Amino acid sequence: MILELADIRIQPGQQAAFDEAIQRGVETVIAKAKGFEGYKINRGVESPERYVLQIFWATLENHTVDFRESAAFAEWRAIVGPFFAQAPVVEHFTLVAKSSD
Repeated sequence: MILELADIRIQPGQQAAFDEAIQRGVETVIAKAKGFEGYKINRGVESPERYVLQIFWATLENHTVDFRESAAFAEWRAIVGPFFAQAPVVEHFTLVAKSSD
């Protein structure tokens, strides 16, 4: 499994609208993508304009090729992109260790 971690900064004062948009975008667009295995969205406490989106993919290519090169990616960006203060920083991770909880 691959973890995609997106560090997202949005425009100030847009948290409520972005909360709805990002959840809708993941559930109606990304969740239908090949290899999608789940997600988490967290909003910063000290920096409420900062979000961390975690998406779990079966393979790296499911994100970088199957999703990013599909029409669904443009659909996703149309939903969340207008809120961005800057381009998100996206990186991928593999699991090293995990708690039993």
